Amino acid sequence: MTTARGSAAARPSKPERSPEAHREGTRTKHRIVVPFDDNRLLAHLLGEYDSHLALIESRLGIEAHAHGNVVTLTGPQPACEIGREVLNAIYDRVRKGESVSAGDIDGLIRHARSDAPRSDGTAQIRTRRRIVTARTPTQSHYIRALDQHDLVFGVGPAGTGKTYLAVAQAASYLERGLVERIVLSRPAVEAGERLGFLPGDMREKVDPYLRPLYDALYDVLPPEKVERDLESGIIEIAPLAFMRGRTLAHAFVILDEAQNTTSMQMKMFLTRHGEGSRMVVTGDPTQIDLPPGQKSGLDEAVGLLDGVEGIEVVRFSAADVVRSELVARIVAAYDGAPSSSGLGSGVASTLARGQGRTE
Repeated sequence: MTTARGSAAARPSKPERSPEAHREGTRTKHRIVVPFDDNRLLAHLLGEYDSHLALIESRLGIEAHAHGNVVTLTGPQPACEIGREVLNAIYDRVRKGESVSAGDIDGLIRHARSDAPRSDGTAQIRTRRRIVTARTPTQSHYIRALDQHDLVFGVGPAGTGKTYLAVAQAASYLERGLVERIVLSRPAVEAGERLGFLPGDMREKVDPYLRPLYDALYDVLPPEKVERDLESGIIEIAPLAFMRGRTLAHAFVILDEAQNTTSMQMKMFLTRHGEGSRMVVTGDPTQIDLPPGQKSGLDEAVGLLDGVEGIEVVRFSAADVVRSELVARIVAAYDGAPSSSGLGSGVASTLARGQGRTE
């Protein structure tokens, strides 16, 4: 078999090395040989034109060369050890028939570099349409929290996967019969009194504000199942105001964009929890669109409920942004900007919402 180490012209250029990777590459070099049993899987392991190896080289500041059924790693010993761990993890996935993307490899490297116990591994959510794999240690913590606690708060910046992973877990629970329905909600803060002036019935008026939840559903479930379940009410997507007076039993309930709830709205939502239900509340405290002086129900709830039995608060940071390196740098820049800069969180929120953000 010919490995994917093609000609120099065919192989894409390596991504530019980060300063951290460059510093690692200047240290004493170490050599590790990583063997693999099944030559038939090597093309998937290495990636097209060795793109997976190129990414590992760039991220870790090492050199990786494939010869037959082995990959030789050269560079600082800690980085080579991480490279071996990542290659073995990729091999395990392709052996199970799972696809591996550049984002997955980046996630494996983040996990390998973290201080999380290796025995925990990388968490996954399995749905009928896809396997969703955590790309950061915090995402793994979040996925496990979703499986172990009745109420989970996912708090942090856009692009960290808070909403997407919650929807994927809800879909998995529904498919496995662990809940009878899914209820997805958002506060329609931006609409206010303008809702009455939008054309169409109530669903057509509020759908634009709930679109990111639809996008996540269609990504993890077959489209025909989503349509069928929306029609039958097994999946319900509604503004937060529609939750008042209800008790949601045997359901997986998600409140997205919760930073835009008032204290009373948050209390109302949390007290909808019924027997056999799971609740997830997601939001970014830096992107509040409430009127000036109005306290966010998310901030208050996290402060009051963190540490209460059955409740878990998972905090994401800019380091957990998984959309792209550019998005991570944008989030970090906003986090570091002084509040008097005039680039308030509301601007960032409006821009992100205009792109149909699914966190």
